[in-house]
Amino acid sequence: MNWDEAIQELDIRRKKALIGGGQARIDKQHQSGKMTARERIEVLLDKDTFVEVDGFVESRINDFDLDKKRVPGDGVVTGYGEIDGRLVFVCSEDFTVIGGTLGEYHSFKICRIQDMAMQMKAPLICINDSGGARIEEGISSLSGYSGMFLRHTQASGVIPQIAVILGPCSGGACYAPAICDFIFMVKDISKMFITGPNVVKTVINEEVSVEELGGADVHAKKSGVSHFTYDTEGECLMGVRKLLSYLPSNNTEKAPVVNTKERQSHLPAVGRVFNKLSKVEIAAKAKAAKIKDIVPDNSRHAYDVKEVIDCIVDEGSFFEVQKEFATNGVVGWGRMEGKVVGFVANQPNVMGGSLDYHVSDKIARFIRFCDCFNIPLVTLIDVPAFLPGTEQEHNGIIRHGAKILYAYSEATVPKISLIMRKAYGGAYIAMNSKEMGADIVYAWPIAEIAVMGADGAVNIAFKRKIKAAENPEAMRAQCKAEYEERFLNPYVAAARGYVNEVIKPEETREALLKALRGLKNKQVELPKKKHGNIPL
Repeated sequence: MNWDEAIQELDIRRKKALIGGGQARIDKQHQSGKMTARERIEVLLDKDTFVEVDGFVESRINDFDLDKKRVPGDGVVTGYGEIDGRLVFVCSEDFTVIGGTLGEYHSFKICRIQDMAMQMKAPLICINDSGGARIEEGISSLSGYSGMFLRHTQASGVIPQIAVILGPCSGGACYAPAICDFIFMVKDISKMFITGPNVVKTVINEEVSVEELGGADVHAKKSGVSHFTYDTEGECLMGVRKLLSYLPSNNTEKAPVVNTKERQSHLPAVGRVFNKLSKVEIAAKAKAAKIKDIVPDNSRHAYDVKEVIDCIVDEGSFFEVQKEFATNGVVGWGRMEGKVVGFVANQPNVMGGSLDYHVSDKIARFIRFCDCFNIPLVTLIDVPAFLPGTEQEHNGIIRHGAKILYAYSEATVPKISLIMRKAYGGAYIAMNSKEMGADIVYAWPIAEIAVMGADGAVNIAFKRKIKAAENPEAMRAQCKAEYEERFLNPYVAAARGYVNEVIKPEETREALLKALRGLKNKQVELPKKKHGNIPL
């Protein structure tokens, strides 16, 4: 074969790889509101940075007329490129080629890119759009999933792993995304379920649509499987880019820092004499002053804790995770002086901010992720209790709630707590209390730190005294006032060292910044062990 023939052959093969299953199938993909595998990569990565790996790999199976369907690439595009100038590895399943089904060499390509991501210690992004295991390849398909699951598990806590569901993802295929750190879904496009509607109908005789069984809304609001939901594929892929701007490339690095041009208020006093406040700092101080107006001093009145977080972090920097699931708790990242901080907060607007079994899982997993990737944690506490009731007990609130205690106790990153209002009983202990390992604990002057609220405590502790009184109601009011004066304030806890400092709401941001600076080089030596046994 001469040069002209060889290059012509290469061009033909390249063209086959680029068009995947052919123009008709590409058109069908577009008609269903979906991009192709390659278009998704182009949107996701910085322009002209994608380098494809194993583009000519094909299935070696000829049974069931598979030889007539196969094309170079075997239904998945793999390679690496850059996002905001940082290296990432990516695999994008191609639904136009045999429905994006996973066979021996399809999985081989994904496993290879997983290995490369681990070797280069760079994030891995897996875009799922697949009909599942390729039936024609039998056990080779199932074995391929096994290799992927193993690598996802080995990479967990070493590099960020992000799954993007942009089509069907069913059966065993669901567990690759489930082992990843975060799952992105798109309304009306993403589908994720272990068993399809037909199987459900056959096994338990229940009629259910694909969307009801495993659509984006279900996993965002009910199951808690997904972490981010968007209306379109383009918005979703931009969301992935945004997420990575908050994360380090691996567990040996720190998250990217954004230059906010904020005056460094920790400079020596002499160096600050003529250093005027920047516009950024003036705005930050003005926001901090609003906190007292947001949070009512009556602990029975609700408020939105996200408004408090917005007053603490750099302007517009809070990025919430699982915002539609277990909404009685809020988790996400914000920046403070350009540095990434993880926030965990009770949400008084929902269930009074109490902890249930769903929010326990949400909080614990977020804590562990931040600890894996060197992101300090700030915990905002306003919690009345673990939610009582038979439903909670029967669904394992003890087991689920223990995950929060375990996660906080295990975490070695800087851990700072702020008790805003209520901090009662076991829920107070769980939310990063001092003896659970919090490095610094602040409290506002209205903080109430006790075994329980005044009403419940009076009914138990002063029951006989109230019953024996001539005027039980007057005695109850007197006992309640005594209890509140004695226990429902932060100063008893501060006197015992369980609270390090009582601060004003407007001092919150600056106090947290000072604590973060002081703890930035924190190092902890833990007992030598293979790993702990978290109560899963």
